[in-house]
Amino acid sequence: MDFLFDGFIQAFALLLSGNAETYSAIKVTLMVSSYSLGCSLVIGIPLGFGLGYFTFRGKKSIRTVVDTLMALPTVFIGLLVYAFLTHRGPLGDFGLLFTLPGIAVGQTILALPIVIGLSATAVESMDNKLRLAIMSMGANRRQLFLTSLWEVRHGLLAGSIAAYGRVMTEVGISMMVGGNIKWHTRTITTAIALETNKGQFGMGVALGLVLLIIAFGVNISVSFLRRRY
Repeated sequence: MDFLFDGFIQAFALLLSGNAETYSAIKVTLMVSSYSLGCSLVIGIPLGFGLGYFTFRGKKSIRTVVDTLMALPTVFIGLLVYAFLTHRGPLGDFGLLFTLPGIAVGQTILALPIVIGLSATAVESMDNKLRLAIMSMGANRRQLFLTSLWEVRHGLLAGSIAAYGRVMTEVGISMMVGGNIKWHTRTITTAIALETNKGQFGMGVALGLVLLIIAFGVNISVSFLRRRY
């Protein structure tokens, strides 16, 4: 087990010395994950609210589809996005393949069902009496929407964390759509896979520790927001 101990020593050395290659992967991961999470929240929360709040024909079928899409393999999404973004695909003229926006598109597709499904679950758990009280006070649709979102904010935070964790740790989309290009589209997860296969165990451990630190920081921030609000 000496190689494991040596890997941790190398990992701390890389992080403390400000290794450019290591921090490049960290920067790319944070950027593309933030883009994809932001897009998925903007699109997914209103859709999830509508799915959870209103009753309509086919709702159960749509909910089943959303729940199924939450478990889509990342390599399958990467394959589909690659097919659309390649120069032979319908979106090839946009030049998104092997770019950060291209990865963000794939990760948005990955996170969107999670945001929609968990937002719908949070809205469905809201007390019906609260809805009636808000409407009886003469609230318009916008006020009803914003007030309901505030009441289920903890559920939305949970959904956001789940979506962020999913896009932060995925490999298939980043590898297939981004191409794992050094200094450009290499993320933490693709760098871990590559460096470990090359025998660079230290860098793999360093990047893995960064993922743990980010996850810990996100959970601490959410706990603080829950206590404050």
